Amino acid sequence: MTQPAKLEKDFDIIPNHVRDGMDPPPGLDRMTAQTPLLEDTGPGLISWIATGRDEVRQILGDSGRFSTRPPADSEEESRQITQIGNPLMYDPPDHTRLRKMLAPEFTPRRMHRIEPQVERIIEDRLDVMERAGSPADFIRHFAWPIPGLVGCTLLGIPRDDQAELARHLDLSRRDNLSWKARRTSAKTFDNYLSRYVAAKRRSPGDDLVSMLIKDQGAGVSDKELVGLSASVMAAGIENMVGMLGLGILALLDHPDQLALLRAEPELMDRAVEELLRYVTVVAVASPRTALTEVTIDDHVIQPGQVVSCSLLAVNRAQPVAGPRDRLDIRRESSTHLAFGHGIHYCAGAALARMELRIAFTGVLRRFPGLRLAVPREDLRFRPPWMATFGIETLPVSW
Repeated sequence: MTQPAKLEKDFDIIPNHVRDGMDPPPGLDRMTAQTPLLEDTGPGLISWIATGRDEVRQILGDSGRFSTRPPADSEEESRQITQIGNPLMYDPPDHTRLRKMLAPEFTPRRMHRIEPQVERIIEDRLDVMERAGSPADFIRHFAWPIPGLVGCTLLGIPRDDQAELARHLDLSRRDNLSWKARRTSAKTFDNYLSRYVAAKRRSPGDDLVSMLIKDQGAGVSDKELVGLSASVMAAGIENMVGMLGLGILALLDHPDQLALLRAEPELMDRAVEELLRYVTVVAVASPRTALTEVTIDDHVIQPGQVVSCSLLAVNRAQPVAGPRDRLDIRRESSTHLAFGHGIHYCAGAALARMELRIAFTGVLRRFPGLRLAVPREDLRFRPPWMATFGIETLPVSW
């Protein structure tokens, strides 16, 4: 049995969510090459850090021996900290039941059905940004409203309620507000969804919530429907805002790739996959807690120990002697883990790909002279402790 991997004495553990602008921090390549599974002996919840592709895939793909539930001292405490209806917080067989309910609503065929609505939302936001005039904040006028509106469309939220509901969701997750203010907005958001689900239970339509009610009946509770709806909205908004803003910034940072995409728009699908890999808005997968003793690469993970899996390292880290990672929209095969891996692979991946394809296509068509309106060094990225990587504002001209 080998000893747990240790880094060289002059090499500190690098938090795998920290960035150097858009890039992984210097040294993450070396950390990944030296110790793809590293014991974290520092203070905190995390016991191990996995940065190697094989190690991350093995851990995320092993739902039998690793749980996404946070560690708890008792089953009762585990139930209390589990967010009802959020699939990320469930293990089989409960996760299997929820996933089977959601999967039919996110197939490419279902996404094709709502594509015209997504196109209208994006065209409307392009109009808004154009009316705002150059320069305009790409995040405020375009990126932020789109995923909230698409999520509301998917759930069937009435148009008159969409902006206010999305606002409360945003306020509930802002670190710059007091706990009381965030809690008030979160309660308003949850109360609205509770009333909405109850109304759909009485009179279902053709939206996602109604389809789940029709298919599952009493097999899905109102609390689960509220949790499912909230998780769909929250993940869709934060991740998509990050991808839209940073995806455009990545193209502006690589004018050769932007010119290539304009010249060959048929590369858009590849470009979307490459941008998903390159940006990796979710740098770290939900922590996994070992349910039993697990041996990986001759290292023993003990029951109850928590493993942090770096998606950023898998998607962006290079061998020590390799070239620095770069954006390449011609990349033919992208085995990125931007949507995760295993049973918790993002259920909304098809929707996300569709939104990005339509949005990037629309922006490049409407604003052929798109460029940054401020010096690159003036841009402010979200703090590294935030769950989703993003940019606060993105002033652009055209």
